[in-house]
Amino acid sequence: MVFYFTATGNSLYAAQQLDEELASIAHELRKPASERHYQAKAIGIVVPLYEFDLPRPVEEFILSSTFNTDYFYVVSTYGMHHGGIAERVAARLTTAGRRVDYYNTVIMLDNALNVFDMDEQRKLDPEKRVDEQLAAVRADIDARRHYIQPATQVEVDFYEGYMKKPFDLHPHDDDPLYHVGDACIGCGTCSRVCPMGCIRIEDGRPVYDYDRCANCYACIHACPTKAIHYVRYDEPNPNARYRNPHVTLADLIAANCQI
Repeated sequence: MVFYFTATGNSLYAAQQLDEELASIAHELRKPASERHYQAKAIGIVVPLYEFDLPRPVEEFILSSTFNTDYFYVVSTYGMHHGGIAERVAARLTTAGRRVDYYNTVIMLDNALNVFDMDEQRKLDPEKRVDEQLAAVRADIDARRHYIQPATQVEVDFYEGYMKKPFDLHPHDDDPLYHVGDACIGCGTCSRVCPMGCIRIEDGRPVYDYDRCANCYACIHACPTKAIHYVRYDEPNPNARYRNPHVTLADLIAANCQI
């Protein structure tokens, strides 16, 4: 049984390679915590790395849910550096009473539009050997391997350097992260792919409620007219967007839509 959180489809695709029984964390979080009791021989969490950590809604889900299982694992997908996430998060979850038997990472395309040109990132896809990585992780899980990916000094140094001056990706209504331009056609795609239900359509335009925003980039990547752009950052390539090539827009809507 695998629970996944996805914005551009990378973690959804990874989850599909690890188990046949999948559940969206965005959907499960709409249930009261008293109803979130899960039982399976193995339970996994597949999730993208956000700012070298778990997305806040995912950690909320893990800590407020009950998992009855002999084997609990986490897989984080990332694009350039993982910053030693496995050791840090496994230790934190263990301290909070959530045993972690296995934590590994899988490098995929980095889709942080405020940093990367997605056209250039796509050229790196073959080098990342994503399917080989996922097959190795699947073999570990099937064998019930106990393993927490160690943090190399390179990753520790990168994480510590980032934390000295991280990107400010925590928007508020009076300090928004996104701007919706005149190219918006009011189609509502952004509202349907938002896993946190932060976007509503009013008078044919998206309106953001940033209180629960996870900074996942689902809306900016999925907009069919590229009408959504950053307010705070210049994008290396504002005409390039990304969705995992194995995942459809309908898949993302099914995973995240609040309706």
